[in-house]
Amino acid sequence: MYAVIKTGGKQYRVSEGDLLRVEKLPEQVGGRISLDVLMIGGTEPAKVGRPTVPGAKVEAEVVFQGRHKKVIHFHKRKEGYTYKKGHRQPFTELKITSIVAG
Repeated sequence: MYAVIKTGGKQYRVSEGDLLRVEKLPEQVGGRISLDVLMIGGTEPAKVGRPTVPGAKVEAEVVFQGRHKKVIHFHKRKEGYTYKKGHRQPFTELKITSIVAG
């Protein structure tokens, strides 16, 4: 069984036991989070929500809070002028523990 969830403005297809990196969520490591389900598929006919499937949810556990590798943004526009900037995007790593069809 799989589900399609939405978090951080993006949609993800998940199954039980998956590890997933999403945009940073305000939850502590070891905490549990419940996510709304847009679609459920698998053994039975797929259920598609409008916008979410009623009674369905995905339970996940926060495994890690971190930041991605640094991305360097470098401009060289004119002679003697350079511009260098770095960015590290924060993320939350989730482990999908269960999918409830509802």
